Amino acid sequence: MKGFAMKRIGEVGWVEKDAPKCGPLDAICRPIALAPCTSDIHTVYEGALGEREDMILGHEAVGEIVEVGELVNDFKVGDKVLVPAITPDWGALESQRGFAMHSGGMLSGWKFSNFKDGVFGELFHVNEADANLALLPEGMDPATGTMLSDMVPTGFHGAEMAEVTYGEDVLVVGIGPVGLMAVAGSALKGAARILAVGTRPNCIEVAKEYGATDIISYKEGPIEEQVMSLTRGKGVDKVILAGGGLETFKTGVKVIKPGGIISNINYLGSGENIEIPRVEWGVGMGHIKIVGGLMPAGRMRTERLANLIMAGRLDPSKLLTHRFEGMESLDKALDLMHRKPVDLIKPVITIKY
Repeated sequence: MKGFAMKRIGEVGWVEKDAPKCGPLDAICRPIALAPCTSDIHTVYEGALGEREDMILGHEAVGEIVEVGELVNDFKVGDKVLVPAITPDWGALESQRGFAMHSGGMLSGWKFSNFKDGVFGELFHVNEADANLALLPEGMDPATGTMLSDMVPTGFHGAEMAEVTYGEDVLVVGIGPVGLMAVAGSALKGAARILAVGTRPNCIEVAKEYGATDIISYKEGPIEEQVMSLTRGKGVDKVILAGGGLETFKTGVKVIKPGGIISNINYLGSGENIEIPRVEWGVGMGHIKIVGGLMPAGRMRTERLANLIMAGRLDPSKLLTHRFEGMESLDKALDLMHRKPVDLIKPVITIKY
């Protein structure tokens, strides 16, 4: 089969590889919708995960099952399925501790385009199909369904780790697709005021539709000064970091209230150390938590997020600004994620057979 791969750091292209083998608990799928991610850009062009040679990229897909293992109970050939970006080994000790995304070691639940070939191939392998796949709901556009692979669950995890609750003021730094889902997740969890940092006009428009009440432009001065001005010097209850670099942690500490939580869902693809300003951190005694986590995964969570869409509570299709057809468009879509033109939020590719 062929796949669109990272040939080495800084280089991508098509490769020929053996088709994946199906284990007794597993499934083999062919993609019907795919979406490239900024994580792919960090991996290829920043070498954030180290060198990878001829590794098929991609971790956002809706697929059609072409083969299932003999021990798979709930899925069959021909089923159209939502495929989470994170596919843990559910029997691992880390999974039993409640951290399935790290099953087998740090970040090891993230297998696609990390430890094994990703979904940008004519076929791809899913381990533990009964636990890691979910049926595509009838009537859901497969292109929209790709947002349930990573964008929706990652953004919502930012709000979950921040423990956002009703009536709180929340700052979301970065309103790309993940940040926009953090805005939506915070609104659904009851945040009263959501301050969103970004400058792209279409992202600002969508952020407001998802519940942002204030927009902050980093081009108009330091973020922390604008936040403190908008909150009359009080700061915010929670901060979700969904964009920017290592400097965003410093900003978060400077605007968080005592007892607040700074939640990071941003893939830090470069740099060495995070700076925490001593005084604003309450000289180490401000009861300020800094947490960061890879999105949870699994069939139940994916089905619940799909329920939000089908019930009309969430519309992630607003993220889809660029649509392509056919796997041959993968290079164009990935290039868009690399260049990030001003009108881009998220590209998606649909494949017809």
